[in-house]
Amino acid sequence: MENNTKKTRWIDHVKREAKEWIQSFVIAFIIAMFIRTFFIQAFKIPSGSMIPTLIHGDRLMVNKLRYGPKVPFSKKRLPGFSKIRRGDIIVFIYPEDPKKDFIKRLIAFGGETIEIKDGEIFINEEMIEDPEIKNIYYYNFGEYGRVNQKIKVPEGFVFVLGDNSRSSHDSRYWGFVPEENVIGRAEFIYWPFNRVRFINKN
Repeated sequence: MENNTKKTRWIDHVKREAKEWIQSFVIAFIIAMFIRTFFIQAFKIPSGSMIPTLIHGDRLMVNKLRYGPKVPFSKKRLPGFSKIRRGDIIVFIYPEDPKKDFIKRLIAFGGETIEIKDGEIFINEEMIEDPEIKNIYYYNFGEYGRVNQKIKVPEGFVFVLGDNSRSSHDSRYWGFVPEENVIGRAEFIYWPFNRVRFINKN
């Protein structure tokens, strides 16, 4: 009889431990998903399209609060604490495959006319002097990046380019990114250790 009592107590103890462990796991999962949805998200660089700024294998944090996090299952966005800027390195949902996230540098906004000429970027026929953009040589590749071609970005969209212009699959090839596809701004590299740094200047 005593053995049965001990066994019952042991089973009850195991059940309580299991219940507490499951509750802790569920709470931790909910908190992690909340942070990932509304605050920050980890992202791994899958290619060399952003060399030299970012290299293959860099792991970085994407700030969703800056532009305002998207409301799940809708196209709405909560208010952010700053506006998206030309030259920002952004992570976005790839327009041609919603299952993929891309990372590029924002070059032009909706309503602006962009032209790539002699490696330079011209917006509304004025050369961009921002060093984050000007220090990169941009090639006239793709349907939207031909020589002597001026492209007007539709309202509600942005035009993005990779820093490694020679081998970047970007807006020159597939066009424009809907603003609603923007996930957030890449803020800093956290791995590997020797590459830890902030990405955007401010």
